[in-house]
Amino acid sequence: MKKLLTITGLLITLLASAQGSPEYGGGLKFNLNPEGSKYMRFIAWNQVWLRSTDLNPGSQIGDESLSRYEDAGLRRLRLLAYAQISPRYMILTHIGINNQTFINGGASGSTGTGGYGAGKKPGLFFHDAWNEYAVVLPQESKPFSLSVGAGLHYYMGLSRMTMSSTLNYLTVDAPIFNWPLIENSDQFARQIGIFAKGKYNKWEYRFSINKPFATNQNPTNVTDANLARAVDNNNATQWSKAGYVEYQFFDKESNFLPYKVGTYLGTKKMFNIGAGFYNAPKGTQTSVNGVIEEHAINLFAGDIFLDMPIGAKEKKMAITAYSVFYNYDFGPNYLRNLGIMNESITDPSFTGSPALAGAGNLQAMIGTGNIWYTQAGILLPTSSEKPKVRIQPYGAYTYKNFEALDKASNQFDIGANFFLDGHHAKITTQYSTRPVYTAVDNIDTYKGEFIIQLQIYL
Repeated sequence: MKKLLTITGLLITLLASAQGSPEYGGGLKFNLNPEGSKYMRFIAWNQVWLRSTDLNPGSQIGDESLSRYEDAGLRRLRLLAYAQISPRYMILTHIGINNQTFINGGASGSTGTGGYGAGKKPGLFFHDAWNEYAVVLPQESKPFSLSVGAGLHYYMGLSRMTMSSTLNYLTVDAPIFNWPLIENSDQFARQIGIFAKGKYNKWEYRFSINKPFATNQNPTNVTDANLARAVDNNNATQWSKAGYVEYQFFDKESNFLPYKVGTYLGTKKMFNIGAGFYNAPKGTQTSVNGVIEEHAINLFAGDIFLDMPIGAKEKKMAITAYSVFYNYDFGPNYLRNLGIMNESITDPSFTGSPALAGAGNLQAMIGTGNIWYTQAGILLPTSSEKPKVRIQPYGAYTYKNFEALDKASNQFDIGANFFLDGHHAKITTQYSTRPVYTAVDNIDTYKGEFIIQLQIYL
């Protein structure tokens, strides 16, 4: 029992230090017994976005044709709770809302204006809900650990970024294509199933078998097989399989929760190499001459993560870098156009060349093909023991080459984090570019989006 209490205390300390705040002592934690071996912890956070967006050609908001727009929105409002109710048994729930703007994001059925407008009263839903049992408890004297669990979970394999925490990104947010099934055959990057996780020395592993959520899009029938385009239609869904394995060269990360840290701000020395996969038989469909063909979804990724202190110890500098390569196969010419908190509709009076992706900030986000994404940042030095603000400039690059488009794209993000209290209170600014395709072989221009994010969490 004493060893278990020591390990539990260490995990809470690691969860706190991972956020870069020495003042934070583990959050809202309530002991359920005098020894503290049974407890419940609550984590709450919100992320507010202020944006200025260059809209795709042919965009309209309300009745106005616009080329640029400024707005504010609620990117995430979340509450997570977990309870360690025995040395081996844990239960976790995670609820919240996402992507509420002045015009959309309301609960299902909300329309128009007035008391229940389209952007009002978003519906809370479960992001995670699982039970977990430690078959082999983690102990300092033993190299192997194993836990199994079941429910709506985030152990979706593929890459570090696919299971990333939304609390401690280096950039303002994830690039979105790291969640390739987002809101199609998953529930906000989660599926229902069973998972196993654990460690062996410096290896960490996560595997799961899940039941994908049903999709039922009808493919467009074509007479030329080269023009067939796969769409999400898994009919009677087959079990999906996912996994991720990584080797941690230096410090070992906590795998108490699935959420991978984006930047440790110099509190750990990390160098990890990982690889993962996702497979779902009969996940998409095409139609050629009236004949429906089913296609498996096969996704693979390999990534590298580096995060460590640099320079003189008293300066508290740190470097963070992450690079990932995705190989996606959803079937022939599969392509999804997405835009975070997109508020625009197509302008019916527009006479120019509209964006293939659609109006607003939509872009070709996910598809059959390859994606390479790299980000890097540096935590600038400080001359104070307790600085009021720490600054971390960063940049990111994305290369996308999709089968459905004849021309690859290059995208850039540049920004900075301003830490008032580690990740617990921070302001992030970022400028991002996106390609505007007007034909499959033509990128007409690149549009930009400037975001200020205000984040608070306990």
